[in-house]
Amino acid sequence: MKVLIGITGSRDDDTGSVFLKDYYLNAIGAAGGMPVILPPTRDDELIESYLTLCGGVLLSGGGDIDPAWWGGEPLKGLGRVSLLRDYFEIRLTRLALRQNIPVLGICRGCQVMNVAVGGSLIQDLPGGFEHNQNAPRDVPIHGILIDNGSRLASIIGKDRIRVNSFHHQAVKQLADGLKITACASDGTVEALEDPGQAFFIGVQWHPECLNDEASGQLFKSFVSAAKGI
Repeated sequence: MKVLIGITGSRDDDTGSVFLKDYYLNAIGAAGGMPVILPPTRDDELIESYLTLCGGVLLSGGGDIDPAWWGGEPLKGLGRVSLLRDYFEIRLTRLALRQNIPVLGICRGCQVMNVAVGGSLIQDLPGGFEHNQNAPRDVPIHGILIDNGSRLASIIGKDRIRVNSFHHQAVKQLADGLKITACASDGTVEALEDPGQAFFIGVQWHPECLNDEASGQLFKSFVSAAKGI
């Protein structure tokens, strides 16, 4: 039986619709996992039930995070937020951490991981470096440098790769216990991890949209961790 991987869904608060791009589903399926969409909820008992079923959690990309989570005020450039989704994903991440359940965060998901553990975000990156590309999703647009001593480097097997980029928020203050494992040339945090966990890795780019070896290895390693391998 394939391991169940719960993937957090986006939510349109105006219509109540929950949705997810199929890139995530395809990437987990190709890595040997069984993907299932987790609808946002404030029901803590239901969130705990999600974790009893799932071998791993993938925090997907999406909108901005309410700065109230780190004691901040909204600044010019902050995009649309969903209070329900914020609560759900931060609660889910904290519970997964306590139980040492593997977590992979992508784009917004990487930011959620930092906020859930006590970090903060840049609400709107300054201009000068293009982090929100005007190119197809499967096109790597800029390079990143990966820490040689990180788990991410051991998974990918390289210290430099090119990635795609679709974000305007990023890690500001790193949460205690986390380690920055990759950066862009302008210093923007591109990956983080918790060395003390079985698998707790966040990446700022969208590997689910890329068809390269590095992306495939990342998803395979995540699914293997969810299987307990």
